[in-house]
Amino acid sequence: MTKFATKIAISLAIFDMSSMLFGQDQLLDCNKIFEERKGELALEIQRLNDKESSLESLREATTTLLNKKKNQLTNQENEINRKTAEVNATESRIKSLIEENKKLLEDIEKLKMDKVSDTFSKMKPKASALIFNEMDNEDAVKILLNMNPKVISQIFSKMNPKKASELTQALSDAGKKIEDYK
Repeated sequence: MTKFATKIAISLAIFDMSSMLFGQDQLLDCNKIFEERKGELALEIQRLNDKESSLESLREATTTLLNKKKNQLTNQENEINRKTAEVNATESRIKSLIEENKKLLEDIEKLKMDKVSDTFSKMKPKASALIFNEMDNEDAVKILLNMNPKVISQIFSKMNPKKASELTQALSDAGKKIEDYK
């Protein structure tokens, strides 16, 4: 006998033995059970497919929502950056205007002091001395700083010596501050 024939003979023998052991009815029962289970398995496969579809739909919806939120966040971030740039530009303009205003105020103050100093310079030294004797040292120094030293010395010669000394010291201190400032 060939190997193939031997295999067929063994298979038939096993089939015959199983038929004898289980009987024809039991084989039919097994097929019937498999057929019944086939329907259950098909339902289970359908249920799994439905779950998979649901999960895929949920994943797509979640991805869509996530992308929408990312876009909203990006738009908000862009808006914040735009507003920050506007605020920085406005702040820069305001600082520039403040600096311009400070310079204008300094120029106006200087012009005012020049005019006042010019007025005192044109007065007689005795009349100027009387006014400076009564004036606050700080205001007097502001005026005196804009005057010619020769005119100042003529005014000081007509002033109360103590007040002239105080103003001389104040002028000296102010001169040091001006030198430090430069």
